[in-house]
Amino acid sequence: MTQSPLFIETEPTQISLEISPEEQAQSWQQNYSGASRHWNAYLNQICLNTVLAWLRQDYPQAKPWTQALQHPSFWEVVDGSAITLTGHTANPRHTIRLVLIPSAAIDTSELRVPQEWVDLPSWAGDYYLAAQVEPDEGWLRIWGFTTHARLKAKGTYDTGDRTYALDAHDLTQDLNVLWDAQQLCPEEPIRAALQPLPELSAPQAESLIARLGNPQVLLPRLEVPFTLWGALLEHPAWRQRLYQHRLQMPEQWSVLQWLAGGVSTIAKQIGWQQVALQPYAAGARSIEISQNPGSILVRPLVIAEQRYELRIIPQDAPQSGIWRFELCKLPTAAIPTATIPKGMKLRLLTESLQPFENNEAMATTSVERLYVVVALEPGEGIVWEVDPTPENYEREVLRF
Repeated sequence: MTQSPLFIETEPTQISLEISPEEQAQSWQQNYSGASRHWNAYLNQICLNTVLAWLRQDYPQAKPWTQALQHPSFWEVVDGSAITLTGHTANPRHTIRLVLIPSAAIDTSELRVPQEWVDLPSWAGDYYLAAQVEPDEGWLRIWGFTTHARLKAKGTYDTGDRTYALDAHDLTQDLNVLWDAQQLCPEEPIRAALQPLPELSAPQAESLIARLGNPQVLLPRLEVPFTLWGALLEHPAWRQRLYQHRLQMPEQWSVLQWLAGGVSTIAKQIGWQQVALQPYAAGARSIEISQNPGSILVRPLVIAEQRYELRIIPQDAPQSGIWRFELCKLPTAAIPTATIPKGMKLRLLTESLQPFENNEAMATTSVERLYVVVALEPGEGIVWEVDPTPENYEREVLRF
């Protein structure tokens, strides 16, 4: 890779990077349930941002696997982060995932990777990078890497702390080998096969969140069988709720609370806002809305580089439990009458990601809007999806 201002010369086969004072200060600005989790999250944030800045010197398309808003929900319970690289080989669609495992330990005789980053199908990476972080001295060092397949084949699984350990001599030190392998052998298998975890029901998830959301439980990841724990973490909204419970935060995803008192801080950060009902909604086909419904909820989306908006509209008084989810394409100066293209879908799922009758609308031709009307019980959760998937999409459980 091209040498950047962040690069520090050390051993020729390893990468050492400078940690800026600004990065150190910014990485401390998060809330966690205890001092140890705050410190570990600090190391994770420093590692992710410093390595990402270095990668972007040669790969501007490098980006975190998840949005920054999601990071605390990971680092509250498990160490590690991931970066995705797309189009770094001759195949412009080829994507790899780099999992960063930071440690402040002086001992680099082995790499220890939390089981979540190895055995959860949606989390598993292609390559695992061992990073020694020394914030007081202002540097970090990537001292080796391995593939998922090698970690599964040669790593030793420790049932005590649920980690895979790989000796340093089984790691590759020279990071150039990783880039060369991707350029020369992009189709070579680097991941071991994984089995999906059993699905959790919503009541099971609620029970786990109530139990493990107690901040007095210091290591929630070791308190229940991995199949239950892993299934909980793979659901982004449940993982977020676990984080919020551990910080004893109030409910953040209640639609009724949003309409009554304003959108929560976390929901605002991803784009949700409360607006007055517009005439087009009141006059929409096949919909009956009271003459004075107050406000509706909207969230901007970007799909295939085009601007859309998801709207949640009460059919009557919000307490009636009848809601309309509506997807519209936003007009532009060039295209004042924008329409949704044929084939696009709007889909609703239960909290445990199950379909139900009449839960999906698909554009069979170009249309002005897609909508699904649903009747919900008090406290029921719903998950929305759009196909094609919007940029930076993470599942949300909206509570009604």
